[in-house]
Amino acid sequence: MRPALFFALLLLFARPVPAAEDVLDAMAAVVNGDVITFSQVRDVVEDRVKSVRSQYPKGGKEYFDKVTQIRLEALNDLIDRQLILQEFEKNKFVIPDYIVDEQVQGIIRQDFGGDRSAFLRTLEAQGYTLEKFRKNEKEKIIVQAMRQKNVPDNLIIPPRKIEEYYEKNRAEFTTQESLHLRMLVLKKESGNVAESSEKMAEEIREKIAGGADFGKMAEMYSEDASQGAQGDWGWIDRHTLNEALTKAAFALKPGQVSKPLVIEGNIYLLYCQEKKNAIVKPLKEVRDDIEKKLLQEERQVQMQKWIATLRKKAFIKIY
Repeated sequence: MRPALFFALLLLFARPVPAAEDVLDAMAAVVNGDVITFSQVRDVVEDRVKSVRSQYPKGGKEYFDKVTQIRLEALNDLIDRQLILQEFEKNKFVIPDYIVDEQVQGIIRQDFGGDRSAFLRTLEAQGYTLEKFRKNEKEKIIVQAMRQKNVPDNLIIPPRKIEEYYEKNRAEFTTQESLHLRMLVLKKESGNVAESSEKMAEEIREKIAGGADFGKMAEMYSEDASQGAQGDWGWIDRHTLNEALTKAAFALKPGQVSKPLVIEGNIYLLYCQEKKNAIVKPLKEVRDDIEKKLLQEERQVQMQKWIATLRKKAFIKIY
């Protein structure tokens, strides 16, 4: 985006607005004579702004920056959309009415169980007329058709690019190392009681090493929330526990119990029930997925090139 365009947009969204009617009727942009209003931008971003409002204090810098960014992106999308619609008209293409009818009927079936009356009531509640709704759906069909028409459908991803992606993103195809963990926790007290707790932990460990069932021991002695589940933590990876417990747990082999670990006022005994090593899926298993992803990325690149040519020959004014 050109610097002048960015700052114009920034001023548009940053400046105070005197009245709601002015905001709704204000011109956000003009694209070859067609007006995009601020209300159109608002309608597009409404749900996203609500989400931002729930995450950041309203009026704060982070909130303002996020909302400004969302509105900038929405305005640019609306400009691109208008350029595509104009290109459709320029080429004198036609979308038959029955295509739009099928689209609307599909929405009524899928979203309203075929109840046309419920559909019309919803439109009215949202301030839409059927004519306006049909127009919006027709424009969606046009935009989709024009995008498909102007992106080559015979794109090919060379095998070398697939292999390069695989090598650079092996973590994406790696199943993390994991283990099925059981844990027994004793609260460490002060003074002689602390020594008693540590001694008890060692005695429990010896019983388990001698064949006692870890789950039964945890159910009998553990003082944490997993006691009722016989200390069962299920399958964990290296991001589930803190660093000290993770290091001790993954050092165990299946069937092994750790030495008592004293950490932050607690004494832990860890038991490895099962273990799965990290596995990298071979290229042949993921080649198709990589190719689909790269094809999608290439289509997006081609789409942006086409949009750029439309923008280059267009008159666009931001208010």
